[in-house]
Amino acid sequence: MSSSPQTKSVPRKRSNGIAAREKILDAAARIASERGYEGTSISVVSKRSGFPASSIYWHFKNKDDLIAAVIERSFAAWLQALTDLQPPGEDATLEEKVTHQAAQFSHAIEVSPDFLRLGLMLGLEHRPEDPTARKMFLKVRSRAFRNAVKSFAEWLPDFDRGALEELASFTVALADGFFMSQQVADATHDLMGRVDMQAAAILGVVELLRQKRG
Repeated sequence: MSSSPQTKSVPRKRSNGIAAREKILDAAARIASERGYEGTSISVVSKRSGFPASSIYWHFKNKDDLIAAVIERSFAAWLQALTDLQPPGEDATLEEKVTHQAAQFSHAIEVSPDFLRLGLMLGLEHRPEDPTARKMFLKVRSRAFRNAVKSFAEWLPDFDRGALEELASFTVALADGFFMSQQVADATHDLMGRVDMQAAAILGVVELLRQKRG
């Protein structure tokens, strides 16, 4: 028995809905990178994406929800990009592992910078009620931090939890600093070109923490 036209249309409608959502997110990401959170509006996203505002509101309840989705999608792409580089072997030195980690972070940010670009702006804002987009950034940021702690715990079994968290905090802050430098004043240098500098700084903190532990 053949499928009815109505049955066949369901997957097509779902596919069209997914494609529309992605195009809206693409437009919102471009606009937000140009104008920031405050400069992004549903009307501008509508013009850029070619979808009426009613279609955008069908997928997202408001601008805040839309920007939160941009951050979440960008972070998912960032996580996927972390796997692009071939990891060092099991017998790799700590220096090689840290250098690889720095290369992973830098490569992933260059592939998918939206979550960090938007998130850092939102992260500095403090309002009586946090926007959904800021909450989303803090959520994914926490996940990235936990991933760094987990990696360091495997490489530095002699470090206690406090030292691991301090090292992870420094690593994340270092990546932020290089990214902001590139975005604001030093756009001619890519992040991957500074991997060795990042690795050297992290290894220096490892030694400092060891000295503190006596």
